[in-house]
Amino acid sequence: EPMAAAIGVGLPVETPSGNMIIDIGGGTTEIAVIALSGIVSNISIRVGGDELDEAIVQFLKKNYNILIGDQTAEQIKINIGSAYPLGDEKDMEVKGRDIVSGIPKTVKIHSSEVRESLQEPIMAIVEAVRQALEQTPPELASDIVDRGIVMTGGGSLLRGLDQLLREETNLPINVDEEPLTCVVRGSGMALERMDK
Repeated sequence: EPMAAAIGVGLPVETPSGNMIIDIGGGTTEIAVIALSGIVSNISIRVGGDELDEAIVQFLKKNYNILIGDQTAEQIKINIGSAYPLGDEKDMEVKGRDIVSGIPKTVKIHSSEVRESLQEPIMAIVEAVRQALEQTPPELASDIVDRGIVMTGGGSLLRGLDQLLREETNLPINVDEEPLTCVVRGSGMALERMDK
């Protein structure tokens, strides 16, 4: 997947210089360094978009005593979720079922609370990126300093995640314009150039 994503983004995967990609999918985050058409180092953790949704479900259960479904959690993540304080804070009304009475109820939650609830899975991703950088051969690490890191996958759309990683790594972080389709685009391009 990271290789397909890298091809889909248009990274020069066949060159000797190192390219780093972070692909945040639903179930996993894959971080890979690619050079000479191969994966030099690869870290995969079982933290992705689903884990972020689950963190929101648990937060509402614990703090507001309401049960919400995964789709509602995803809507919260998309509408007011963030990984980094973004100045423009928002709130949102959330409908769920009261754990005690079993009756539907509405609560108002703030974007800063959602950010707080996402801290654990987000820090797991940050930690994995750090680990991947530590494992990168020194000659390829210098390429990554120059070129930066490309983020793909739906999880990379979480507001402020690129900013947080930029701050944690001091490296340029670029999110692809269409992060949801990188892997599919790359697979298609690879199929067209099977000889390579």
